[in-house]
Amino acid sequence: QVQLVESGGGLVQAGGSLRLSCAASGRTFSPYAMGWFRQAPGKEREFVATINWSGVNTYYPNSVKGRFTISRDNAKNTVYLQMNSLKPEDTAVYYCAAVHTPQLKASAGDYDYWGQGTQVTVSS
Repeated sequence: QVQLVESGGGLVQAGGSLRLSCAASGRTFSPYAMGWFRQAPGKEREFVATINWSGVNTYYPNSVKGRFTISRDNAKNTVYLQMNSLKPEDTAVYYCAAVHTPQLKASAGDYDYWGQGTQVTVSS
């Protein structure tokens, strides 16, 4: 089992930045990929970013590419999501997720463990 706890959400003006953190605990000795997803009210959960175990490979959808950066510090069992140039349409609850594979995973169905989510609100 892996437990995930997100932090860093909040209210920011359009064009601003936020950095989300996700701390993992439990079975963290086994290689695991990490992902960030988001869900706005009335919408499906949307893929935002993924990073492989080594941290070398990342993948983003076009909606956030060039604005968001995922990174990880395995010594601290923590993954980060740096969000720049935020837009009102980025407003959502952001979730981190983990799965015991070293490879990138971009589908929510591929992940086994989820955090409780952190609210990000971008005002216009």
